[in-house]
Amino acid sequence: MDETTAELHKLISQQAAIAHFGNFALREPDLMVILTEAARLCAEGLSVPFCKVCRYRAAENDLLVVAGYGWNPGVVGHVVSRADLTSPQGRAFITGNPSICDDVSREVDFELPSFYAEHGVVSTIDVLIKGDDLPYGVLEIDNDQHHDYDQHDIDFLTGFANVLAEAVATSTRTQVLNESVNQMRILVEEKDRLLEQKNTLAEELQHRVKNNLQLVYAMLSKQLGDTVDPFERKGLSAIARRVFTLAQVYDHLLGREMTRTTDFGSYLKSLCASLADIQGSANDEISLTCTSDSLSLDLDVVTALGLAVAELVANAYDHAFPDGRGTITVSALKQDSEDARAILTIADNGKGFSINGGTKRHGVGLVRRLIEQIGASATVVSDQGTVWTILIPTPGQAAS
Repeated sequence: MDETTAELHKLISQQAAIAHFGNFALREPDLMVILTEAARLCAEGLSVPFCKVCRYRAAENDLLVVAGYGWNPGVVGHVVSRADLTSPQGRAFITGNPSICDDVSREVDFELPSFYAEHGVVSTIDVLIKGDDLPYGVLEIDNDQHHDYDQHDIDFLTGFANVLAEAVATSTRTQVLNESVNQMRILVEEKDRLLEQKNTLAEELQHRVKNNLQLVYAMLSKQLGDTVDPFERKGLSAIARRVFTLAQVYDHLLGREMTRTTDFGSYLKSLCASLADIQGSANDEISLTCTSDSLSLDLDVVTALGLAVAELVANAYDHAFPDGRGTITVSALKQDSEDARAILTIADNGKGFSINGGTKRHGVGLVRRLIEQIGASATVVSDQGTVWTILIPTPGQAAS
């Protein structure tokens, strides 16, 4: 093989080594593995026994050997050179240009670390490894023999340095991303912990409020049983019913996160079932049925509507059926229109009552105030039976 053919073969091998290393660096996530492999390939590609990667440390203003090939223990990770013109790698770092030293013993301005003499280093080439703000450091090959390096050798080493610069930038971005992800994970875990704590406290609060309301309801029920006067009994009964309705709200909320909305449909069915149990014991031939769509409403709206339904159902049980027989229906349905509002209907097939004249039905005024309070509107028709129709503004809708 003549000299020209050998040189061509060397160039092809060097270009193949750079391409292979580029593919390797793209796949390998560990920067230290990339740097170490670069040192090995550079040494082999230039047929030298030693190669090292030096990282610049701004605080110390020096160059630390962070990866290498061929060196004795104690060099990689320990040896430093000043980042100035007193060393081959310092000169390349300061000037930004490749630094070629054919014989380090002739460089009188150099203050070389002892490991150069210990390894018999005679000649070196150093090229800069670029960075975003500051250069990352220097890539250096070291030979224990005198050698005249040419531009092809510099180009080969520079190609590796450019791949390393991109690998360093990718590693830095990955590290920042991982730190951001870890920080986000910590924040999410803290948020989950606080939410769990909040939900635990909220559920405990719901339990206590519910238990207290049930205790008050039990005391009122006992007092009601001991009261003979019919007017006092009606007053106590109305208060007990309202306390019971409030307790039902908290009973419905138990086990759920404390949010500003809840499913009114589910609550309404539970409320009507409880009202039927309470009233049905003395009115076996009066039936109460309930149907409802799923309606997500504000808690204040749900509470007000629950009190209104309880009042109207109780009035129907007490006054609508002189003969003790009849049907009460409660329904809450969504409207299919652009001005979507829910329709709550409380109806009975009883005797009806005079809307404009005097009425024995207690709580009607309270019902109207509750409805106005939540921005709803109500109409009542009472001739052959009574029908209350309440238009409820759903979230994002205003009452007209």
